[in-house]
Amino acid sequence: MAKQNNTSKTNLNHHANQLNTNKGTIGANKLNANVQGNRGKQLNPNNK
Repeated sequence: MAKQNNTSKTNLNHHANQLNTNKGTIGANKLNANVQGNRGKQLNPNNK
């Protein structure tokens, strides 16, 4: 039996999680929040 390599599936899931904001659900997607980082603070027009 050959060993299955799941790295490509893991990478696809990671990429999907980065793009998914989980709108309409309770809580947040931690990977998506990590990708966005400081973006909200930088886009805030009240910050000068």
